[in-house]
Amino acid sequence: MSLSLFFPHPLVICSFRGAVPQGLVLELGETVQILEKCEGKCFSLLQGIFPANYIHLKKAVVSNRGQYETVVPLEDSVVTEVTATLQEWAVLWKQLYVKHKVDLFYKLRHVMNELIDLRRQLLSGHLTQDQVREVKRHLTVRLDWGNEHLGLDLVPRKDFEVVDSDQISVSDLYKMVRNLWEMSLSRMLLNDSKKGPPHLHYRRPYGCAVLSIMDVLQSISEIKEEKDFVLKVYTCNNENEWCQIHENIIRKSSTKYTAPSSNYGLIISLQLLRGDMEQVRRENPMIFNRGVSVTRKLGFPDVIMPGDIRNDLYLTLEKGDFERGGKSVQKNIEVTMYVLYADGEILKDCISLGSGEPSRSAYHSFVLYHNNSPRWGEIIKLPIPIDRFRGSHLRFEFRHCSTKDKGEKKLFGFAFTPLMRDDGTTLSDDIHELYVYKVPRLLNYSPLLQFKCNFGSAVALLPFVYGFYLFLSYCSAVDLLALLKWKAYPDRVMDILGRLRHVSGEEIVKFLQDILDTLFVVLDDNTEKYGLLVFQSLVFIINLLRDSKYFHFRPVMDTYIQKHFAGALAYKELIRCLKWYMDRSAELVRQDHIQEAMRALEYLFKFIVQSRILYSRATCGMEEEQFRSSIQELFQSIRFVLSLDSRSSETLIFTQAALLNSFPAIFDELLQMFTVQEVAEFVRGTLGSMPSTVHIGQSMDVVKLQSIARTVDSRLFSFSESRRILLPVVLHHIHLHLRQQKELLICSGILSSIFSIIKTSSLEGDVVEEVEMMVESLLDVLLQTLLTIMSKSQSQEAVRGQRCPQCTGEYVSCLLSLLRQMSDTHFQHLLDNFQSKDELKEFLLKIFCVFRNLMKMSVFPRDWMVMRLLTSNLAVLFINQPSLQLENATPAKRKKILDKYGDMRVMMAYELFSMWQNLGEHKIHFIPGMIGPFLGVTLVPQPEVRNIMIPIFHDMMDWEQRKNGNFKQVEAELIDKLDSLVSEGKGDENYRELFTSSAVFSSLHSLLEKIEQETWRETGISFVTSVTRLMERLLDYRDCMKGDETENKKIGCTVNLMNFYKSEINKEEMYIRYIHKLCDMHLQAENYTEAAFTLLLYCELLQWEDRPLREFLHYPSQSEWQRKEGLCRKIIHYFNKGKSWEFGIPLCRELAMQYESLYDYQSLSWIRKMEATYYDNIMEQQRLEPEFFRVGFYGRKFPFFLRNKEYVCRGHDYERLEAFQQRMLSEFPQAIAMQHPNHPDDSILQCDAQYLQIYAVTPIPDNIDVLQMDRVPDRIKSFYRVNNIRKFRYDRPFHKGPKDKDNEFKSLWIERTTLTLTHSLPGISRWFEVERRELVEVSPLENAIQVVENKNQELRTLISQYQHKQMHGNINLLSMCLNGVIDAAVNGGIARYQEAFFDKDYITKHPGDAEKITQLKELMQEQVLLFLGLAVHEKFVHPEMRPLHKKLIDQFQMMRSSLYHVSCTYFLKASNLKTFSPFLGVNAGMARNYSIRILKYSLSLSEHMQSIQVTGVSPNLLPIFRISKRSLFSNSSILSGKCRWLQFGLRCAPIFLQNS
Repeated sequence: MSLSLFFPHPLVICSFRGAVPQGLVLELGETVQILEKCEGKCFSLLQGIFPANYIHLKKAVVSNRGQYETVVPLEDSVVTEVTATLQEWAVLWKQLYVKHKVDLFYKLRHVMNELIDLRRQLLSGHLTQDQVREVKRHLTVRLDWGNEHLGLDLVPRKDFEVVDSDQISVSDLYKMVRNLWEMSLSRMLLNDSKKGPPHLHYRRPYGCAVLSIMDVLQSISEIKEEKDFVLKVYTCNNENEWCQIHENIIRKSSTKYTAPSSNYGLIISLQLLRGDMEQVRRENPMIFNRGVSVTRKLGFPDVIMPGDIRNDLYLTLEKGDFERGGKSVQKNIEVTMYVLYADGEILKDCISLGSGEPSRSAYHSFVLYHNNSPRWGEIIKLPIPIDRFRGSHLRFEFRHCSTKDKGEKKLFGFAFTPLMRDDGTTLSDDIHELYVYKVPRLLNYSPLLQFKCNFGSAVALLPFVYGFYLFLSYCSAVDLLALLKWKAYPDRVMDILGRLRHVSGEEIVKFLQDILDTLFVVLDDNTEKYGLLVFQSLVFIINLLRDSKYFHFRPVMDTYIQKHFAGALAYKELIRCLKWYMDRSAELVRQDHIQEAMRALEYLFKFIVQSRILYSRATCGMEEEQFRSSIQELFQSIRFVLSLDSRSSETLIFTQAALLNSFPAIFDELLQMFTVQEVAEFVRGTLGSMPSTVHIGQSMDVVKLQSIARTVDSRLFSFSESRRILLPVVLHHIHLHLRQQKELLICSGILSSIFSIIKTSSLEGDVVEEVEMMVESLLDVLLQTLLTIMSKSQSQEAVRGQRCPQCTGEYVSCLLSLLRQMSDTHFQHLLDNFQSKDELKEFLLKIFCVFRNLMKMSVFPRDWMVMRLLTSNLAVLFINQPSLQLENATPAKRKKILDKYGDMRVMMAYELFSMWQNLGEHKIHFIPGMIGPFLGVTLVPQPEVRNIMIPIFHDMMDWEQRKNGNFKQVEAELIDKLDSLVSEGKGDENYRELFTSSAVFSSLHSLLEKIEQETWRETGISFVTSVTRLMERLLDYRDCMKGDETENKKIGCTVNLMNFYKSEINKEEMYIRYIHKLCDMHLQAENYTEAAFTLLLYCELLQWEDRPLREFLHYPSQSEWQRKEGLCRKIIHYFNKGKSWEFGIPLCRELAMQYESLYDYQSLSWIRKMEATYYDNIMEQQRLEPEFFRVGFYGRKFPFFLRNKEYVCRGHDYERLEAFQQRMLSEFPQAIAMQHPNHPDDSILQCDAQYLQIYAVTPIPDNIDVLQMDRVPDRIKSFYRVNNIRKFRYDRPFHKGPKDKDNEFKSLWIERTTLTLTHSLPGISRWFEVERRELVEVSPLENAIQVVENKNQELRTLISQYQHKQMHGNINLLSMCLNGVIDAAVNGGIARYQEAFFDKDYITKHPGDAEKITQLKELMQEQVLLFLGLAVHEKFVHPEMRPLHKKLIDQFQMMRSSLYHVSCTYFLKASNLKTFSPFLGVNAGMARNYSIRILKYSLSLSEHMQSIQVTGVSPNLLPIFRISKRSLFSNSSILSGKCRWLQFGLRCAPIFLQNS
């Protein structure tokens, strides 16, 4: 069957893997669309098939049909929300485990299980209404908890159901979200608090929270409505004032308390119930099953019924005064109280610390730190059985508490008091002073100190009888009795009425009805004589009920007026007296009685209206006109009072304030006698009589606005007829305040209420006229107010990093509410009302500025999804907003947004394209200004949006080409904006092919394809190609910068982009910007040498000229010479920090030349000293030689700038190959390390993976000359060995042909790879790309020559250093080198070379290697250097290392013996003589034409040396020199025939010098 409707709603109840032909993969909880049912057990879908029993059919409703239609199951909305939320949480829950957030993982699992169980209960259908409400409450609490901890959006609810933003005003929605957000911030999670010790030794004051019950009653509008309230916890600034902290909080004495943090508090949930206790218990059984405690008032109850018995004694622990007792510090005093019977038995469970707390046998006070005069102020209830009351007494024990005491707390005193006197009466309600007795002297009865405690019984201990009260003063009883029996004292009536003020309030409220009846009887008896006094008495009683102590008696007054009041004629006198008071307000200086009358206005009107109703009933409506006339006159008097100028009279201000506060309360009474329109006219005239904000003080401003706010919140304003009358005057006052930026928070509250009412009314009737009024009066001033607030918010945010203040959100919600209510007609009227184009332009600029700020500023927090989406409906620039980027949202959130709003970005993109096309010939005026905004739209990762916007760029290029013959403006602007936008984190992988690949857009040709059809296609194609290459680099740069990438990656990416700007598109300014970005990265990574080379790039672009340069980056406006000088100094400083002084010296010389040419000798002196310091540093400071590593990055998963490329990297200090490999693998955690050095094949190059190939390479220095100079210190040579290196070498040994098992050197070849880099190291980066590689093969003989030659050079260098004392102390390097050479020679190294290459067979087979063989022999014999090395070693060796030295000598003898058979003699050419000249005492220049021949003598020759006496040298260790006739030496001792003996310290062959 084919289904056209989605009824029923198919829901997947079991996952299906689709392991059948054309099977559809299903996940648990998904919704499917059924198109057809087959005969078997499968449903046919558009994408595939699946078993029918894998889904469950539910009834559903389809709304918003079309592309973004919504299917809503017909079930409880809370169940639907729980289902969707659990699906969303399931994905995030697994991620918690992956991210190792184990604690939250298990907590969320527990909450999810609870939600599933509660959802099951709700679906069962077996719960009562109260149980359903309770389950829903638990569900929503857990949903909010999970959303908060997972960082999801706040969900505004009403009656547990998600609020539909279309059904309420934006202002109401804003209030709901704001309250929800504040509650989430203030939520105190007890599970996260640290557990305290298992036993608390004493109590300490911490914090106090206060909630006004009046606020609770006003905010809970419906019976049984449950509402959460946040109580902020405050701490006391001074512990001594702890007992008064709650009063200080109520009085808002903020200097005496502080809040620990802005988000710290308690959340309590309150619900209002009505009826007596039995009725409440019967109607709400679920509440009382939760263990609710019943709390009785301390005072007497509203109604005292016969048979009510209450025997509660309340004790207030006030204060104490104690002496130090010889201590240097004051005590930490704790009071313990017990209730004891006459026989000393402690009464059990007779102390209660609070309602709902279990009773206990002992009470422990809190402890104040180091205070001998503590004030506690704690109230304790003593529910002592009536039969144990007589004979009972209280005992107080005083202890000093200290954390240092390991045992019990120290008892130092006690006090006691009986609860009943000897005559059987209880202690009076008074402050009682008790003696404190020292513990060691119990029998001395010495009154030491005074301890005070206050006893107060809430009621008498005897049973209550209604109307019977014993605690009365004598005078009060007489005055009240006289009033009730006034007819017995006719001559004292006026005096009795005057003394009513002296009767206590308790007596008046107890006999309220009798007193009121009496007053109105007296009024009827003689109106003229007693009228004013009765009026004053009535005002006094009404104001008495305004007191919080008697506020709960107002219902008694209301009941009296409705049911018992019988003064039908009273209204006339009440109106007359009230009018008389108001008319005199301008004359009197003291106006206390007038102000009291103003405060009583509400109940006076209740009496007036009820009296008139009674009179109308009795007379069938007689004197109606007189009554209306009197009310009209009364309102004229009210207007007169409000119109008076009160700026010079503080008394009058209080009168006007009292009138304004009471005025809105009379509307409901007037509506009983007048029509809605008539009452609205009364109110409009009254509000209109108030002076504007300019002519009154700030205090009256607030009162006036509060009165207007209460008017808007009144029932009168809910009628559309009255709103049309009242709105103009209300809007007039708000307009004035907004213009002057006064009382913005109160004004926003009024506007929110107005919009809420209008939204509600719009669902029932027409509100076009009212919206029109608001548009005319408010729209412009609202925009101006928002601009002002936002500008202040931006400055505050820049200074403190804060989000916008609360009033910003209030006014944004007001603006949203107004715009949502406006129809096309309103917009047309708005445009028609502008008198000129300038006015229209100014208005449009305002609204565009507001929209722009709304998009850029964080008006609403990230998790206020509903408010952010409503804001997004406003602006043209909204496409790039984070809140609309659905790709970043979770699947559940994305679905919600698409279901309700669709993809608003696509709709706005079509609007933008349409607007661009409608510009026609005016398009050229928007080039290049609109390139940036349009390019920002294309960066949105939405293919359809890009599809729409790309043709605009072709259009721009075409228009500029037609006008200017080129499109250089488009090109320059596009590159600049592309760089800035991508650097901000915009764009995605698909954006790389945006301009070139038609695969991205199926419906339109790509930009490149369009350009190919133009006459200017060559330049266009070149431009698009460059932009595409730039995009690749920019996206790599963006990805590196926004992720947690390492510094090396970021630096490499920046170098790549910087070089592109310089070499390919020649954008010098962008090139310089990235130079400085790269320099900052190097400085952050402490790569000071690289930072210097980077900054040098900019320095080289500047000349030593006085051309002025503009301000740029962090550089001020200055001459080119000054900027170049500053750069040189900074670069020199960085070279110094990087210990690269050789690079800094040329810059020092360049600066010196400039200073010298300007005769700036002071700067010249400074730079010369700096240069000299660098030379000293080179010679004195130790520098490590870094190692170099070749790194290959293979695979398509690497960033573009690394992909399939090889680099050489300069390692860090002390970094060896293993450490470098580990660092690279940590930087690329997904990479696989290749274990061979062979070049990878195409399968690795093109795979979707990452492969790293790393091995060490040897630098090939460019400056060979300095390295060959013997007298150059090694510290200088060391620098040139590892700096300015562009070529590197890597040797890979391999065997060519069969491998000789006895001597592998015969077939051991070397594959030598020489790598040439793009730039020398060090440079602007620690690594550079390999630009060329050369591969050569080195034969075994050539390899042997190089090995021996390198080792000889190393040995020669070390001997020279120690001979010239360039290295001091430690000779480990020389020891290791000597040991390496001798050991290799003895154990087969050189011997293997002899065996391999000096063999007759080898020489015969390789006649071309004769010269190389000779070279190898000479190098081997040149190891006579060992003689010199061992001599130096003997001179400097430490005594403890003598055994090693002896071992070296013995091994050298073996080595010498192995070398004898090589050749009897070999010659050192004059070019090599310089090696030995320092040791032989021969000048190298003198020996140019001579050679040294070493002759082999038998060891027996040493016997002839016995007679030779050389100090400290054995004859066997002395060499023999024979001097020919033509001696090399000019030394006179030698010319005289004496032989010069050179002490080598080794047994060696004699050396004979002769003419060559």
